Amino acid sequence: MKILTVCQYYHPEPFRIHEVCEELAARGHEVTVLTGLPNYPMGIIPEEYKKGAHSDEIINGVRVIRVREYPRTPGKVGLARNYVSFVWHGCIKALFMKKDFDVIFVYQLSPVLMAIPAFIVKWFSHTPKIALYCLDLWPASLASLGVEEDSLFYRFMKAVSIRIYKGANMIGYTSREFTKYFRDELGIDRKDFIHIPQFADDLFSDISNVAPSPDDGTINYVFAGNVGMMQSADTIIRAAALVKDERIRWHIVGDGFALDDCKKLCDDMKMNDKVFFYGRLPVDEMPKFYNMADAMIVTLSDNDLISYTLPGKVQSYMAAKKAILGCANGETKSVIDEAGCGYCAPACDAETLARLADKMAADNDFARMGKNSRQYYDRYFTKKDHMDRIENMLLA
Repeated sequence: MKILTVCQYYHPEPFRIHEVCEELAARGHEVTVLTGLPNYPMGIIPEEYKKGAHSDEIINGVRVIRVREYPRTPGKVGLARNYVSFVWHGCIKALFMKKDFDVIFVYQLSPVLMAIPAFIVKWFSHTPKIALYCLDLWPASLASLGVEEDSLFYRFMKAVSIRIYKGANMIGYTSREFTKYFRDELGIDRKDFIHIPQFADDLFSDISNVAPSPDDGTINYVFAGNVGMMQSADTIIRAAALVKDERIRWHIVGDGFALDDCKKLCDDMKMNDKVFFYGRLPVDEMPKFYNMADAMIVTLSDNDLISYTLPGKVQSYMAAKKAILGCANGETKSVIDEAGCGYCAPACDAETLARLADKMAADNDFARMGKNSRQYYDRYFTKKDHMDRIENMLLA
């Protein structure tokens, strides 16, 4: 089967899309990717990708075609320019590239606009279908960025989102809650919906070969991933100021547009002896932080629509057999509770998060919770199951 994958992001950006495409290629499919220039999350294009370098190359059996785009910059205008530039250049490339594909696979992160080049290919070829895998709900994500739902722009983007989702022949989704949004908010209830949970990087499935951290008597809670508005990482700092157990230390590993604000808040609250920042690190350095952690942290903003999502980091935490300390609503809380792998406070509730952090430290039940995490992962989130569902969706 000849597959065209359309996604604004690809390796070396930190998304699992490259693993999915490489596994499809390993299964005997011919995979081409239409993507942009790597610059997520901080808007910095690596030197080796500038001036048109690596614009058409083979990576682990996958043909990767890159188009120009403006790098991300802070603020709504900077993001909008980044989003639109990929769509524009992606559509131009789509008009002139060879179009002998059996299926078009849209790996839809933010924005949903990244799917538009896929429709250009379909309209100007005989490709029979578009299969869209939705990892980020639109226009819900705009609300999380502070765009008012009654604004003209939001209503316009809602109409565009509905058109794109209805135009796909089938939709895969990461979180069980997504179908409620499609039905209740977008009025889409006659699609072939397929639940396809995410999986964790193989790196986290076995961290036993990483040297354990020395036992210095501290309780370490680790947050790993993007530090943006939706992640509400400032709640961690506010909770750190409220915990009573002096052994607890908080570690934030990652980068993003909200990182500087979090550091300033930490300074203002004089929590630098309890909260530590490490910035963005290569993925192969992450197992040592997982090994250090007594529990891993997931936080999300207090937004009804964001609560539909299950961040991919949850699967990584579970694959690594870690207890989870959460501060989120909706699907994230449901998974933590179902798995019995930790505690979860309401989103942005620093006081409850601090209380649960103290309780988790006092109970010292990390090993049992970690075991529950891995059992739940093996039941619902394996890479093989994910790839089987993706492949079945493309072949249907």
